[in-house]
Amino acid sequence: MDQNTPKETSAKAGKDGVAATPQGAVRIALNVLALCFTLAVLGRGLGDSFTVFLKPISESFGWDRAQIVSVYSLTWLASGLTAPFVGRLFDHSGPRIVYALGLLLLGAAFLIAAHAQHLWQFQLSIGLCVGIGVAFIGIVPNSILLGRWFGPRLPTAMSVVYSAMGGGVLALLPASQLLIDHVGWRDTYQLFGFAALGLLVPLLLLPWRLFAAGSPHVVKRSDPDFVDSGWTLIGAMRHHAFWALFSTFFFTAVGMYSIAAQIVAYLIDAGFPPLQAATAWGFSGVVLVFGMLGVSALDGMIGRRPSVLLSYAISILGIVQLWLLQYAPNILLLTGFVVCFGSMMGSRGPLISATAMRIFQGKRVGTIYGTISIGSGLGSSVGSWSGGLIHDATHGYNALLAFALASVVLGMIPFLIVPALRR
Repeated sequence: MDQNTPKETSAKAGKDGVAATPQGAVRIALNVLALCFTLAVLGRGLGDSFTVFLKPISESFGWDRAQIVSVYSLTWLASGLTAPFVGRLFDHSGPRIVYALGLLLLGAAFLIAAHAQHLWQFQLSIGLCVGIGVAFIGIVPNSILLGRWFGPRLPTAMSVVYSAMGGGVLALLPASQLLIDHVGWRDTYQLFGFAALGLLVPLLLLPWRLFAAGSPHVVKRSDPDFVDSGWTLIGAMRHHAFWALFSTFFFTAVGMYSIAAQIVAYLIDAGFPPLQAATAWGFSGVVLVFGMLGVSALDGMIGRRPSVLLSYAISILGIVQLWLLQYAPNILLLTGFVVCFGSMMGSRGPLISATAMRIFQGKRVGTIYGTISIGSGLGSSVGSWSGGLIHDATHGYNALLAFALASVVLGMIPFLIVPALRR
């Protein structure tokens, strides 16, 4: 192991005077935040880039939409199921090992995919390995590391990292389409693989002992108002709020990802040029930042439940606009869809997370929340795979959009009827 416990390493850092002063701690905390933001951009962008590769790969091999979408569904299933394990490995081995494994998995996965000839090879590489790699550089390790530096200001830091999801989509989706147009999808995957492996060297050279230590002004602080509610995972699973939050994550992800996996292909089929389709969906990354900040701001102004319900209403409006696009493909409707649907992708995550932290506060809240968040990964997988099956069965998108709409409504219902979520 290359890291000690936070208390031990913070003592060493303080002894050396590196982060002993408030100014030094702030500087290092900002560096850690920048690192987590960069890794989140990379992870989310590479994970969602498959929406651009979907059409050229399926055309190369003549696969059905359900077959090729199964790759994307495996990505988010693997990412969700890996999350609890990532947290345990982070506590045991530290951030250096976790992040390095993530980049190694991503690099190897894309290099394998560049030479893949069979569906199972894509499912193994782009599905399982990319999904696990994204989890290793994603929200779980970032939240643990940032918690050691930002303490009570962790929600603000996490909102910055959550906004990286939008940055990753905006940066890598249009770039992927440009590379595919110029060098083909195989060479593009090869470039992605070498880039991920190339980032391993600078990553390993970072001062990880210092980063893992945490701020002495945070790790030594004890909150006199903190009350451990004594929740265990088994106890939480017996409470209706646990399954309400799980189902919210699950059904919302089913609805959003049944569409997200096929949006670029949908827009191309509706008559938009491939680069315009990829760029338009890439701009969802921009509006996601504003949507996330806006919903979080509304949480403090009008309350959590009204803010969450408003976000669902905007998502539903976006789905309706997407349905209209196949009959009237124009920039106005396309912009409305990107703004409404794109801005709400993940915008409920911080609020649902905060709700879980409030209800199940205590020493095991991380384990409980990590288990609840499996619902999101499972829903993303089920949604994208089901969307592919529905498209193949109906040879169109109307039934798919109806399925997505119904799933989003089901995700909203717990905030309407469950007492613990209505307060």
